[in-house]
Amino acid sequence: MSTSREAEPVPADPGRVDPAVLRMAITLIVGALGVVFDTTIISVALNDLAKDFGATLSTIQWVSTGYMLAVFVTIPLAGWAQARLGGRRLWVVALGGFLVGSILSALAWNATSLIAFRIVQGLAGGIMMPLMYTLLMQATKGRNIGKVMAIITVPTALGPILGPVLGGLVLYLADWRWLFLINIPFCLVGIWLAWRNLPDDRPAADRPRVRLDTVGLILLCPGSAALLYGLSQVDGSTGFASAQVLIPLLAGVALVGGFAVWALTRASAPLVDVRMFRHRSVASSSTLLFLGGISLFGSMMLLPLYFQQVRGATPLGAGLLLIPQGVGALVARGLAGKYMDRVGSRTVALVAFVFVAASTVPFAFVTADTDESLLMAALFVRGIALGAAMIAPMGAAFVGLEHEQIPDASMITRVAQQIGGAVGVAILLVILQQNIGDAHTPSALADGYDHAFWWSVALTAAAVPLCLLLPSLPEPTTPTEDSKN
Repeated sequence: MSTSREAEPVPADPGRVDPAVLRMAITLIVGALGVVFDTTIISVALNDLAKDFGATLSTIQWVSTGYMLAVFVTIPLAGWAQARLGGRRLWVVALGGFLVGSILSALAWNATSLIAFRIVQGLAGGIMMPLMYTLLMQATKGRNIGKVMAIITVPTALGPILGPVLGGLVLYLADWRWLFLINIPFCLVGIWLAWRNLPDDRPAADRPRVRLDTVGLILLCPGSAALLYGLSQVDGSTGFASAQVLIPLLAGVALVGGFAVWALTRASAPLVDVRMFRHRSVASSSTLLFLGGISLFGSMMLLPLYFQQVRGATPLGAGLLLIPQGVGALVARGLAGKYMDRVGSRTVALVAFVFVAASTVPFAFVTADTDESLLMAALFVRGIALGAAMIAPMGAAFVGLEHEQIPDASMITRVAQQIGGAVGVAILLVILQQNIGDAHTPSALADGYDHAFWWSVALTAAAVPLCLLLPSLPEPTTPTEDSKN
């Protein structure tokens, strides 16, 4: 008996992340960095691109819009593609596609070619982001979710904040083509690390192939893209009332609604299993990530504009002024992960959303002469709170799920956050432009921003009571009495 006991493996420390999971997380982060930064880095280059290509800003805006629409088209395909190819092969294929799209974008000769190549990037990026969460959550098997989420959400939290800063620095030192060329080392190193560190999980040859839900694909992918496109066309003067907004929005709602009916009545596996909303963890987390998207992306539209229009900062200067928020988000990773595993995601999310709302309040009182150091301090606190507000619901979404349910939860939460971001930008843009009107003086502009920031506070505060619906994380597994002896 004693011999058999000595041969038993020593139970893993429940407070430590498995080294293999840590290697996987680092591998995925390296590959995803280019995708995450590419979502926002191009925003500061639109004016330069319009001049170089002799195109209007409305045309060149499709460099960003086309990328986002392509991302939305492929997000729902991530689960099916993983089941067909395996996670490692799918990650390498998607990362290779993003590499090809980046090189082609750097070689673009006019606005049309750049938009087309950006769509190639977006198709690959849409697969990668939900797949990253899926692979990590499947590897953790429910252990130390908080710590793992703190690691894997570093790029997704810093991307919207540091992307414009990185873009401004690149444009200061070189031309716009380097915005895409800097992706090459991330992609090459990411592919090498993936082949080395990710487990070979390709499906067995004798396993029945998962069939693609073609009807679901026809309904959901263009439906979600139509929703995003409609929101991106919102103008401050007409709001949501114009035909260019209403037609795609209504079409998107109809298509997504049709998909929901189809998925609920389909006997075999739908493209995305909407029955996952029966799990409180998925439903509550998706709602909070939707509202968190409003807080994050909506404010990221307001803050740079405020610094430029009211404070007179340059695009690079505005990006640099947002660094305290990025530093705060980085600090939040360790804190949020640690306390999620200790007190549960519900408590962390509740505290985080309260602080996001509170740290936004100072911007609702801004004037053209407000002390910059006060705003920097508020941004640092806001960054910590936003980082925690993203980690907690994302980690809670996977509590209690089976291994095969994780891809659907990953896709649902990813879409919820992105749609929330589009809604936040659209709503706050309408409010801002309606309150600014024809104002030109810094003081008049500041009054308009006051109203927009108050709305941002209110939308964030709406999430606070919903945090109580989040499940707490399960207690960490402990060694049995027999294994202790």
